Amino acid sequence: MNPAANLFLIGPMGAGKTSIGRRLAAQLGLAFVDLDLAFEERAGVSIALTFEIEGEAGFRKRESALLAELVERRDIVLSTGGGAVLDPGNREQLRNHGFVVWLDADVDTQLHRLHADRKRPLLGVGDRREQLERLAAIRNPLYAEIADLRIGASGTHGSASMARHAGAQIAQLWRRSHDGGKA
Repeated sequence: MNPAANLFLIGPMGAGKTSIGRRLAAQLGLAFVDLDLAFEERAGVSIALTFEIEGEAGFRKRESALLAELVERRDIVLSTGGGAVLDPGNREQLRNHGFVVWLDADVDTQLHRLHADRKRPLLGVGDRREQLERLAAIRNPLYAEIADLRIGASGTHGSASMARHAGAQIAQLWRRSHDGGKA
């Protein structure tokens, strides 16, 4: 067992972090927080507009500040943005304050799930497949570095089925602690 106060979901866009996270939170009796939604609520503007005005570096700086605040909460399921792991400090925060689950989805699954999505700034340039493959090459080793558990999230399974499957795997490895970070 790996005790921690919180459950953190990492992985690429389209892996199901938000939809599965909501269901896991309900199953586990925890509050659900989506980092991207919390960012937009706090900033009062979309992530896409933040990228447009401040660039990716400006967005990442704000994202890191909010993440540092959110990981201090207790008894939450936190769904991170796909790129939150790029910052070494973010990886350390996630590793030290929760049980980290990597929802791993292949590029074909991401393309299928994101086919109608036009709001993601990193998908707005060039060939989507090439961009997702490039992001995976950079980010997958970072996800692997901090994940306590890796769960395959590819395919056409619905979020309810995926959440039940993930919940069963998580239950075997994670015990919720009430002392703050990891024991």
